[in-house]
Amino acid sequence: MVDKSKVPMPNRERFLAVCRGKRLGDVPIADWYNKYWAETPAVWVKQGAPKEILTAEGFQSYFQLDHYQSLQEIVACVMRSDLKEDPEQPGSGYYLVTPPVVPVFEQKVLREDGRHRVETTYGGATVEVSKEHPLAMPRYLDHPVKDWASWREYKKRLDPDTPERWPRDWEAYVARRNSQDAPTLLMLSGFFGMLREWAGLERLLFMFYDEPDLVEDMMEQMLYLVMGVAKRALRDLRVECVRFWEDMAYKAGPLISPAMVRKFMLPHYRKITDFLHSQGIDIIHLDSDGNVNELIPIWLEVGINFPWPLEVAAGMDGVALRKKYGKDIILGGNIDKRAFIKGKDVLREEVMSKVPYLVETGAFFPGIDHSTPPDVPFENFCYFINLLREIGGLEKLPE
Repeated sequence: MVDKSKVPMPNRERFLAVCRGKRLGDVPIADWYNKYWAETPAVWVKQGAPKEILTAEGFQSYFQLDHYQSLQEIVACVMRSDLKEDPEQPGSGYYLVTPPVVPVFEQKVLREDGRHRVETTYGGATVEVSKEHPLAMPRYLDHPVKDWASWREYKKRLDPDTPERWPRDWEAYVARRNSQDAPTLLMLSGFFGMLREWAGLERLLFMFYDEPDLVEDMMEQMLYLVMGVAKRALRDLRVECVRFWEDMAYKAGPLISPAMVRKFMLPHYRKITDFLHSQGIDIIHLDSDGNVNELIPIWLEVGINFPWPLEVAAGMDGVALRKKYGKDIILGGNIDKRAFIKGKDVLREEVMSKVPYLVETGAFFPGIDHSTPPDVPFENFCYFINLLREIGGLEKLPE
């Protein structure tokens, strides 16, 4: 019998087959699931890594990672042609703050000292940024949405049809994207994470109880925005997967109760996922840190079937999820980032306790359970990639 996992096939087709459980035993080693902090490649170069890994393309090439193109111009539901890539990481296409507002707010430095800078963001928040780690999560000091009056002004910037939201060279953009043999991820915002960015977590949580009509209006506007963007994008672009960003959990569980998720969020998700399903998109990814075990069955009800990054420190267990949900769920990440620091023996035990079983049962994309921090040694990351190649029956890379 031919081992289908070893039969070459176009990258896009392979992604779809893995997600749909048709490539049992296949070990996709994807750039999508092996991202890194901006500082990490520079630290690794000092440890002896080649300078080619300093760019996203060089990193992908050196480690021979499968390429998954994401529509970066639609990060957080924004398609923009005039935002430049991060100057600290050329070629990355990564933006520190790309909120779904058009026009964006003016970014101004309010004050700074030797270690920190306080500034306003494109999204209208005020944050304190570390100069030592500029791409680390900033500390939020103020948020733009505080009440109905500030929300009514803010929502004027959330129109999907604003011309500046879309690349001016749309036809050329579509042709360039559709010509690549790589699965394309359309990135949209969800119905909690972005509201938290607008109002702040504590204020938002009180709003659910004190001003539910305001929360509902914010979610309705987000639905209008994501639906408008999705309809426009899918009319021309070839898309295999849609990703929602939420970040709505912490180490012990969701930031709001499953009952609240079901009451406020589920109806809005159902409308957008019904539309995506009507367009033939059945791979719907959701990015949320923390322990999302209580949320997964709710997401599955509306076809959100691909949770990530499955943080081990938060109690996420890919093997247990596969046994519980079978082929209804696609899994990604779930390799404990702490194992990379503890040494090769611990890392091997972590990988071998999960990856062989999960790839044999299908629909699994192994990777570190978030972006790789700079305290992970270059040698250990190379060892990890070679462990995956060993499991997949591929030739190892030089370590």
